[in-house]
Amino acid sequence: MDILIRQELTEDYNTTEEMVKRAFLNEEYSDKKEHVLVNRIRKSDAFIPELSLVALNQDKDIVGHILLSKVKIIDDDNTVDSLALAPVSVAPEYQKKGIGSQLIHAALKNAKELSYRSVIVLGHKDYYPKFGFKPASLWNIQAPFEVPDEVFMVLELTENSLKNVQGIVHYSTAFSE
Repeated sequence: MDILIRQELTEDYNTTEEMVKRAFLNEEYSDKKEHVLVNRIRKSDAFIPELSLVALNQDKDIVGHILLSKVKIIDDDNTVDSLALAPVSVAPEYQKKGIGSQLIHAALKNAKELSYRSVIVLGHKDYYPKFGFKPASLWNIQAPFEVPDEVFMVLELTENSLKNVQGIVHYSTAFSE
């Protein structure tokens, strides 16, 4: 499928949020508030405009979106910056066509170019490993809440960037409002 991926613009915000809302309408494990999360992250200090990407179809309609935002991995006195991948959204009529994968690859590439070293995701255990994500427990990195080990994952954007890193992931307040 011919898709253009670019940075989300301020004038895209309402359209993006509507698409995100539609993307999760029929998702079993969704609270149906992902569009609200996107809005809150944009207003927080965790927001990185270059890592908020949209996918456009041939008519230039927004059919997908991904957001990577700042998080910290904290262990006692040690704090390491990382990113959270959340959410990735594709309009229902465009799902299962590889658009989500294209968005993930583009966002990870941009994050690496911006010198970020790792990305955390809470996601499907069979989907994210194909992008290189591994259980965060391999690095003794933990979620700040109870979650099955196999769905809380991390990706090193630079080899060994998580060597000697461990601790609890601290999400921005946008995730808990």
